Amino acid sequence: MRLYQQTLADRERIWGPQHPETTTTREKLADAAIADGRVKEAIRHYKRALSDREEVLGPDHPDTIAARGNLGYAYHAAGRMASALQFYEQACAGYERVLGADHPGTLARRANLAHAYYTAGRLSDATALLRDTAARCERVLPRGDRLTRSVQESLTNIAGG
Repeated sequence: MRLYQQTLADRERIWGPQHPETTTTREKLADAAIADGRVKEAIRHYKRALSDREEVLGPDHPDTIAARGNLGYAYHAAGRMASALQFYEQACAGYERVLGADHPGTLARRANLAHAYYTAGRLSDATALLRDTAARCERVLPRGDRLTRSVQESLTNIAGG
């Protein structure tokens, strides 16, 4: 954690606070904070990273979209499901718009959103999204793909198949 804090301070000083590498370091610091159970700190860093990504790269850059998903993950970890769902849904919509509905990155984010729906008690939404995502995975990914297996397992666990 201290190494990321020092690296962030160095990168802010040398490259500036919004340089893409500085922002990546901020996201890594947020990841470490989540792993350390410091969710409020992680949310603060992810919010800043999202703001910087939007300003520097624009709202539809894949790194900006990923930053939205990261913030959703932090809110999910904090148990703030309304906020988590808002950012997960924005990330999914962004990936679909930019990468396409059948892109592996989009499919993975759809699985994350389905898990969040399940956590929030929205079982029918989770089931419907997993069914559609499983069908897409089976259609576009190689047989036996890890993501396809994971989505199918989630569907079985949530909806009984």
